[in-house]
Amino acid sequence: MITIRHTRADGTLIEDSVKGDGVYEIVRPHGFRYFPSIGQLGIRNSRDRAAQRSKINAASAALRAAGFEVQTVVDEDDRRPFAVAEAERNSRSESRTAGYTERADRAQANSDRLNEQARERSEAIPLAQPMMPGHSSFPADRRARDRTQRMWGKAVEEGRRAAYLAACARAAEDHQRHRNDPAVTLRRIGRLETQLRRIHKWLAGQSANGHKRSLAPEGLAELHREEEETADELTYWRTLIAQAEADGFVVYGPSHFVAGDYAQHDGRWYEVLRVNAKSLTVPGGPDVRPVISDATRAYSWNDRMPYDGVTGQMSATRMKELRSRKAARPQE
Repeated sequence: MITIRHTRADGTLIEDSVKGDGVYEIVRPHGFRYFPSIGQLGIRNSRDRAAQRSKINAASAALRAAGFEVQTVVDEDDRRPFAVAEAERNSRSESRTAGYTERADRAQANSDRLNEQARERSEAIPLAQPMMPGHSSFPADRRARDRTQRMWGKAVEEGRRAAYLAACARAAEDHQRHRNDPAVTLRRIGRLETQLRRIHKWLAGQSANGHKRSLAPEGLAELHREEEETADELTYWRTLIAQAEADGFVVYGPSHFVAGDYAQHDGRWYEVLRVNAKSLTVPGGPDVRPVISDATRAYSWNDRMPYDGVTGQMSATRMKELRSRKAARPQE
């Protein structure tokens, strides 16, 4: 008996399969992979998500056609809090970073060791000493030189491998830093709030995002699960923002600006032309100057700057003072 079990807590996994029984070859075309860390077959990225019934049904049918007895068990209510799932993701990211860093250090140490050994071997050969075919020392000399050359090549190869692994470590660390960045988190909160409003509309039988959702018992139960999960995730990220604010991060909004102020975005300052509910109207265009004002703008159109992209605020008076000082500096 082969069991395909799905829970939101553990994802979709195949139970009672052993190596060599042919199950992997049958289910692989239907989106299943082998997970060495747990020694089971399953669907990648299926944790904390609804069951992918099309893949489960296709794999079940293929297994039955091959003579296996199959049962499928789907329990969508077996879930884990978002904070638990996020803590696990953070832990895996830290482990990846540490693993890549350790492997990069080992590769660099190997490269340094091989470089030193190759240098010592090269220095043992007298400067400009030619090879002497026909002499009794020729075979050993050629082997020694070839070995030294291979050692140089291996040192270069290990150095490149060390650089690649170090880049992987930085990428893993940067990904986690980006995920928890307050500005990115604010945008994520905005998307989740939009999704929660859609769910509420669907629960009320209304159209949202261009379509309606089924309110049959199964569809209604899934909507309530999505509502709970979205609210749970929102609570987590809002708590993260509250902590960031306590540490000094500013969540900018309409109350922070008036027309004529300057807003910072990507290291540049833009004059605020209008204050809107969700964004600021600023001079548009691909202007690369450090300060872009309405008086000195290079393009005629305006752009919208969402508040989650704002990283600083300055009054018109303060900006005028700074620019006056800068203009006067060469004359001093």
